[in-house]
Amino acid sequence: MGDFFNIKSVCYIQFNQAGKKKGFILSVGVAVLLMILPVQAANINEAVENALLLGEQGQYGQLKFDLRYRYENVHITDDLPIKTANANTLRLRFGYLTPAFYGVQVYAEYEGNLAMQEDYNSLRNGKTNYEVVADPQKQELNQFWLSYKGIPDTLVQGGRQRIALDNQRFIGNVDWRQMEQTFDSVLIQNRSIENLTLNVIYIGQVKTVISTERPITLPLLNFSYKFGRFSTLTGYGYWLADYVDGLNSTQTYGVRIHGEPKLRHEIKLSYDVGYSNQSDYKNNPGNYALDRYNILLGATYVGVTIKSGMEQLDGNGTYAFQTPLGTNHAFQGWADKFLVTPDTGVRDIQATIDKSFYGVKLMFAYHYFTDSNGQGEYGNEYDFLMSKSFGKHYHLLAKYAYYDADNSSTAVNAGVAKDTQKIWVQGSVSF
Repeated sequence: MGDFFNIKSVCYIQFNQAGKKKGFILSVGVAVLLMILPVQAANINEAVENALLLGEQGQYGQLKFDLRYRYENVHITDDLPIKTANANTLRLRFGYLTPAFYGVQVYAEYEGNLAMQEDYNSLRNGKTNYEVVADPQKQELNQFWLSYKGIPDTLVQGGRQRIALDNQRFIGNVDWRQMEQTFDSVLIQNRSIENLTLNVIYIGQVKTVISTERPITLPLLNFSYKFGRFSTLTGYGYWLADYVDGLNSTQTYGVRIHGEPKLRHEIKLSYDVGYSNQSDYKNNPGNYALDRYNILLGATYVGVTIKSGMEQLDGNGTYAFQTPLGTNHAFQGWADKFLVTPDTGVRDIQATIDKSFYGVKLMFAYHYFTDSNGQGEYGNEYDFLMSKSFGKHYHLLAKYAYYDADNSSTAVNAGVAKDTQKIWVQGSVSF
């Protein structure tokens, strides 16, 4: 424990005395701390796990916690008078899961985010003279749900809960942000038919990543069917209304098929192909129908994985295909320039390569962005990632994103004509 407090003290002193360097020094200090802790704690992980099980084998329930530190830097070229953002945040989740009683369980989870350096616009703190880092200093009831499993092959769960469907392109918890997105909803999941998972869900409110509550009307249907070991077919329908304004009222239908067939000589292929159609719905003032296409092909050999493909969300110059409830950071580049699809749409031609060395994952991704017609250029993006897990409880990550904007009128009109750089250093402990 002596090493722990020494490192903590050094980080605290540097944080308060180093001025502009305090974010970087704190990041390094916490990263070193999180590398040391897993080694020192290797012999007590089992003891901690057992302590979180209340009573003999969890007869009185289970405690869960997740602690995540992050340093984030956001710089946009020629964006004066807006300043470069520096955010040092520490997020805690702490929950309690009751034991099952006649098929009934209850889970409650607290979530709070501490801004140790708040030189950024969190969208809640009023610091509009800084670039945006959407991680406000807030605390909230993140989850509070009741589930019932008394019906064979069926789960019924209601309350505020985390929902992450498929690859989270349309419905996700946006776990990349410190305060995740959760849903006040009722979920019915059935697996009576072999290899088929059917989800029927009604969402009545969204708790957003900036800790605001947004009323919504969203019944949805989603199913997945596994064909053997190497292929999964997914189909869905989403009927979204009353979210923020009428422009978000849409009906979306689509299918997706993906899998990872294995060949000889340690070669593994992968594919992910999908099509969606989105049109106006209820109080949407528009009258349109737009498509989304994606195709991603890949191969793995001797531990190296290469993928390439395209995702396109159509736009007609007035309206565009939108995914307001998806985990959009995972798509179309980590610089987050296309969280909202421009009215002219977006075509993302991409390629990635990743490889692990001694347990350290390295990844590079390239994106070439144009409008959905392929005629107007937006820019290029280069993303890098390095991460390492220490057992199942500790994780370190560093990410870098650079969006190299085009100076075309298409990029200017879409609001994506400025070079953007983002840097992240992150460490987490989860039990």
